[in-house]
Amino acid sequence: MSTIITEKHTSIPTATSAAIKPLFAVDYHVYINHTDAGGIVYHANHLVFFENCRRDWFTTLGLNTYFLQTDDGQIQHFVVNQVELQYRKAIFLDELISVRIDKIELKPASIVFYQSIHRNFPADSGLPDNMTNAKASLLSSAKIVIACVQNQAKGHESSNQSADKAAPSAAPIRPIRVPEQLQDIIKQAMTQQSLQS
Repeated sequence: MSTIITEKHTSIPTATSAAIKPLFAVDYHVYINHTDAGGIVYHANHLVFFENCRRDWFTTLGLNTYFLQTDDGQIQHFVVNQVELQYRKAIFLDELISVRIDKIELKPASIVFYQSIHRNFPADSGLPDNMTNAKASLLSSAKIVIACVQNQAKGHESSNQSADKAAPSAAPIRPIRVPEQLQDIIKQAMTQQSLQS
């Protein structure tokens, strides 16, 4: 599956008010390897921060890997299917940023993540509250669709040995429904977040 990146001027939902808490947030330091020669985070690295945030969130839910194995040995995992990304402000070397999952939509065969990156202002920054709120600190926001797929590792041997040698070594994948156990874990996390808001 391919990744589609578009820059749109439509609004992507984010937790921009102090009253609305994100589903998950984690702070990251910006290192030199994230930036270009001018010390500004390279645009593709916004996606890296969003990916790291999703991975860290799955870990807090007790899912220590993106790869899930079924009882019959099939491997299920996620691939990015679509991305809508809005860049708002530059992110600079040595900044501390807050990367968030603001909202999630569960679909039968995919999960839609609404995410955002915010500038972390130090408590002693001296800036007024209206300058440090989430809306003022918004650096970028994204809608990222990840699709659930399954590797077809079994049952695809061919009787034609020469065709097998010419075929790529990677097992083919097919779209599947999001596993029920994973849906339940995500729904529970969403319910807890709504109760805390």
